[in-house]
Amino acid sequence: MSAAQPFPILTSAEYFAWEEKQSQKHEYIDGQIYAMSGGSVNHGRIGIRLTTLLETRLQDGACLPGNSDVKIRIPNSQNYTYPDASVTCDPRDRETPDYFSYPCLIIEVLSPSTEAYDRGGKFRLYRQNPALKDYLLVSSTSIEADLYSQDDLGQWRLLSYQSGDIITLPSLNLRFSLDDLYQGLTLANRHDP
Repeated sequence: MSAAQPFPILTSAEYFAWEEKQSQKHEYIDGQIYAMSGGSVNHGRIGIRLTTLLETRLQDGACLPGNSDVKIRIPNSQNYTYPDASVTCDPRDRETPDYFSYPCLIIEVLSPSTEAYDRGGKFRLYRQNPALKDYLLVSSTSIEADLYSQDDLGQWRLLSYQSGDIITLPSLNLRFSLDDLYQGLTLANRHDP
């Protein structure tokens, strides 16, 4: 996410009307508009693979996967963000064509420029949603991912994955190989000097 655009504070209705006419996506936080920055080729390909995997595995229709064009409404606010992928299994989300309000899974593909926000401020926003059970952060520079899962007591647990691991998403009872997301990609490992 980049700095707020020099616009007056907008209502959410004004934001929706304005963004519909824009060529790029913008998040809306506390009346401020934030342009979404472009990602790398790896970022895009990993996002496509994740949404394809979700679409393929969730064909029974009980849950709806969303790609990076689907907004998430933050509960008890009029704030809207764009994750790289999401899934809702809540029937109320079938009534809102522009966004999900009750996702059980949110996925962010990390970029060096957005990683701190995705792990910090954005996750704080997402955690306000009692429907959210899994928050998956997938690196675009090395084969690794972090999964935050909420247990029955409302506590968030962190599981870290690396090459060779199978990721299990408890919210969907879904398993997949982390390595499958990276096949054929050239990675510039961010840990290298």
